Amino acid sequence: MARRLILGIDVGTTSVKAGLLDTNGAQVAAFSERYDTARSGDNVVEQDPRDWTRLIDAAIAQFVGAGFGPDIAAIGLTSQVNTHVFVGADGVPLMPAVVWQDTRAVAEAAALDARVTADQKIGWWGAPMPIDASHALSRMAWVARHRPEVWDATARVLLPKDYCIAHLTGDTSTDPLSAIGLVDSNLHYIPEVLALVPGAAERMAPLIPVTDSAGIARGLLKGRPVASGTMDAWAGLVGAGGAQEGSTVYLSGTSEILGISSRTVVPTPGVIVFPQCAGIRLHAAPTQSGGDAAAWFAALARISLEQMSAMAARATTSPLFLPQLEGERAPLWDGDLRAAFLGVSRQTSQADLARAVFEGVSFSARHGLEALQTSADTRSDTITCGGGGFRSDIWAQIRADVLGTELHVLDAAEPGVLGAATIAAISASDYADAADAQAALARFGRRFAPDAKAHARYDDRFALYKDAIEGIAGLTARLSRIPLGERR
Repeated sequence: MARRLILGIDVGTTSVKAGLLDTNGAQVAAFSERYDTARSGDNVVEQDPRDWTRLIDAAIAQFVGAGFGPDIAAIGLTSQVNTHVFVGADGVPLMPAVVWQDTRAVAEAAALDARVTADQKIGWWGAPMPIDASHALSRMAWVARHRPEVWDATARVLLPKDYCIAHLTGDTSTDPLSAIGLVDSNLHYIPEVLALVPGAAERMAPLIPVTDSAGIARGLLKGRPVASGTMDAWAGLVGAGGAQEGSTVYLSGTSEILGISSRTVVPTPGVIVFPQCAGIRLHAAPTQSGGDAAAWFAALARISLEQMSAMAARATTSPLFLPQLEGERAPLWDGDLRAAFLGVSRQTSQADLARAVFEGVSFSARHGLEALQTSADTRSDTITCGGGGFRSDIWAQIRADVLGTELHVLDAAEPGVLGAATIAAISASDYADAADAQAALARFGRRFAPDAKAHARYDDRFALYKDAIEGIAGLTARLSRIPLGERR
């Protein structure tokens, strides 16, 4: 009897990852390959959408070539958001994809946000979420203003997942959870929101529920259903344990993403509250820099991430690091904020700086978690975790000590792949719902308990961290307005 396998694909910020999972949650094959991100002045961060589809095709070819093709029953995708692809009527990109880290639209975001009241936001979204530089409307307003020829030719504004599903199936759609800030609690587009940018409404893709089919695959996996899927944060949080009411989840990849599943909503600035979907009401706090901050430091120091972890373990002291290399999302939503080391002395070593980076990212996660706990009116004794940032034991222990909470780490290396496969399995009727699928597929192994003395020390440092963020915000905004050649 043929095995029944589900293909999960995660189009992340730095790589395409894919895996074949059986119905017991075992991964029988995997694929991962990086692609380039272009970074230039004025906070521009871009990718070539054709890299995503090229690597998805390569993953499928690898799996089919290994003989798994006949066993693959369904396909699920998840991807980074808010990354936007402006495509013409033929589905071809008209410009590079604008990555979620890109903050070029900060002025457009401020102008749009000023036109909306807190009461309107709560009425639309259930929480006073900001319109920031990564919001779809901000991006559309920027393109309409600065690239009018592109805007005039744009037929759809798509997310990476939706662009890739169109490549696989020929059908164009999106899901309501990925359309952050554009849909209401009933999972419908909000006409008043779309009206903020003339022409936005007609460039939106049709909405298809997360666990419904978005189309049928062509090519090597012809005939397989492709689930609508959703954004990486929701898929990954569900894959890492977020399907249970009251659960707290922590993902660490390019950014840190924390989430709490709770049907209770206490409107709280800085927190994203998703509409209820598949029985889950997820509160999320995505930061701007997590693993990306560690990767930045490792590249600057010309060391590997493994060497960075070893350094951090032998540090004797550490300055305070603010990890906002390219602004901050939750809970601050400040595109102008920039990173800093504070308290550096002549005695500070490279090991001390490495540990400070790990600690600073952990403080940013705690900052988001505190807002989440208020929003969801929920606190958990344990936090389930996943993602590449938890491969380092020393960093995982620092996080446990900073948060003061026991961490349970997912066995699966890629929670996004697991989440995408979970959604596809539900779509294919292998499981009744997300909780049922999670119970069958998710496995947790390593655990990290907080040290009481270390947590007390980190309480004091975290208070300094919040004061430093508040104090430096205006300085970095002023600095960004001074051309490099004029700085003295």
